Amino acid sequence: MIATELLEERGPEAELTPVVSVVVPSYNHSQFVEATLRSIMKQTRPPAELLVIDDGSSDESPRIIERVLSDCPFACEFIARENRGLSATLNEGLQRTGGEYFAYLGSDDLWLPEFLHERVALLETRPAAALAYGHAYFIDERNRIVDSTAEWASYADGDARAMLLQTTAPMSPTVLYRRNTLQQYPWRETARLEDYDLYLRLSVAGEFAFDPRILSAWRRHSSNVSWDQTLMLEEQLRAQREAAFRFGFTDRQIEKLQTTTKFNRAEDFLRLGQKSQALRLMMHNVPGASSARATARMLLRLLIPNSFMRGRARYRQRKVHERYGTIDI
Repeated sequence: MIATELLEERGPEAELTPVVSVVVPSYNHSQFVEATLRSIMKQTRPPAELLVIDDGSSDESPRIIERVLSDCPFACEFIARENRGLSATLNEGLQRTGGEYFAYLGSDDLWLPEFLHERVALLETRPAAALAYGHAYFIDERNRIVDSTAEWASYADGDARAMLLQTTAPMSPTVLYRRNTLQQYPWRETARLEDYDLYLRLSVAGEFAFDPRILSAWRRHSSNVSWDQTLMLEEQLRAQREAAFRFGFTDRQIEKLQTTTKFNRAEDFLRLGQKSQALRLMMHNVPGASSARATARMLLRLLIPNSFMRGRARYRQRKVHERYGTIDI
């Protein structure tokens, strides 16, 4: 274990206020975790404390983390223990740290150097905000940028409830939380879509402050691009129902919301080539379509061969990479 006194011996950064705590939940990302930690160390506004919790990795992650943290320029601590799951790890990180602001970065994701500086500055001007967030790059195993939420996501600034109920949500590497609000609504450890569930509950407590700049990157790789779409949909619907009830929706409004969600989510099944599931969702939830044109577009997508769609996706990724390049850490 590497440990230092977290709020002592912080050097010149000690005068920076407010205090920011950063947690890295690590799990079997030995290929990427060093770049993740280096991206935190290169912040122009360093955190006051960094806590890395390895959640029972079976690869070389613990050894790599210890080596990288040996030259961390600010207070840090490393804990390696048995697997308890992401939500439990994040709640443990929240309990073990004390900064006014809290952020976590997955052990395969990256921050650009200005991330903490800009997110703190935004929250300092938005006292009613529970969190600050923004757009994100999507990167591959070689740090090449292959997508960006700025190309397609319509994010909200202020009241985020309508956005979240449409299943549009912040990417986790883009978020900085206000601790006193987060402590009232910690991660629900039974939730399978832990961040989506959390965002819905936090949206009752405060605004979501949006910054359109791209200051972080979510890594797309073999272990996170083929999630169980059926499970994800079930979890989204469950979280939606609970949130809509808290928001004061009627049963009829909740039913309409969920019908729309199921119709729109058919596109995610299509993207993975799961046409039978997409067709079933679409046909059973046609009243949820925004227009006849949306239904026609979905039917057309069903007729296009999967090989063509995969080729189109690869072409789009190449064009995005040509536009944005590669993140150098």
